[in-house]
Amino acid sequence: MSVLPAAVRPQLAAPRTLARCRELVGPALTEAVGRLHPWVAEMAAYSFGWCEVGGAPASAPGGKGVRQALAVLGAEAAGADGRAGVPAAVAVELVHAFSLLHDDIMDGDATRRRRPAVWKAYGTGPAVLAGDALFALAVDTLAAAPGGPGAVRLLSGALADLVRGQADDLLFTTRPGTGPERVTPQEYRAMAEGKTGALLGCAAALGAALGGAPEAAVGALDRAGRHLGVAFQLVDDVLGIWGDPAVTGKPAGGDLREGKKTFPVLVALGSPDARGLPALLGVPGREAEAAALVEQAGGRTAALAEARAHTAAARSALARASLAAGAVSELDGLLDLLLDRER
Repeated sequence: MSVLPAAVRPQLAAPRTLARCRELVGPALTEAVGRLHPWVAEMAAYSFGWCEVGGAPASAPGGKGVRQALAVLGAEAAGADGRAGVPAAVAVELVHAFSLLHDDIMDGDATRRRRPAVWKAYGTGPAVLAGDALFALAVDTLAAAPGGPGAVRLLSGALADLVRGQADDLLFTTRPGTGPERVTPQEYRAMAEGKTGALLGCAAALGAALGGAPEAAVGALDRAGRHLGVAFQLVDDVLGIWGDPAVTGKPAGGDLREGKKTFPVLVALGSPDARGLPALLGVPGREAEAAALVEQAGGRTAALAEARAHTAAARSALARASLAAGAVSELDGLLDLLLDRER
């Protein structure tokens, strides 16, 4: 099902934008992974969906390549050839893969994109090692690019924010859902900006920086990406409760079964219309009741309204900067595609 109304359906050009950028970045990403230790390279290739355990070729579902597209479009927005953003695209794709490997271990998630996560397929220790190798490779790739030292500083700042966001996300699980110590929607926004938005903003900003953009344009792209990240996470929260399992690949109400403090749940917990919700969270078999209470208390509506607000803020940041119109149009199409996604 679509979580946003037809008025904001993605532009038809957005999938072509993603495909164009993947085609541009793919050879460089493959070459970079090939520089790793063979065993580590196999785990990295498995995480990207390129091979099976043991190295046999595969065509498993991979990511859409959003971050690499943002890096290429960031360079083009600066008026440069998209190829100038390829080192940035490779670096952020490697960092994203590294974060997913470690996230799956921290969260105990056994599957990723409908097949065993790397830690389940190869073991926890090897998966940690592969994640570390991907991170080191990302830094090395970026440092070797023209303007590399400044680009590495941008990446390190984004990584610091990502770690803070991940730390907050883990700590949220130890805090109550109600009372003075409860997690607030404001805290959740800050967490989402760090955990999800920092790398999206960094991708676009890095591409622009390598494309020779002035500092103001680099900052505008970073802000737009961070707003996009928060909106992306909010829509993900909605799909985690009301998404179609046949489309999302996740069980219905999985976030409720796990008792996750997502934005719709936090909004609902602050409403008198959901007094019975705390007793239902984390209880197998009570997901439908919990989902109904969250919706009744306005959690779903609030999450989607917040997502739209952050999308508007991203567009505003792009509109205020001096950027190439064609690239901004493609970025605008990606905003709609990501926020109207069905998986």
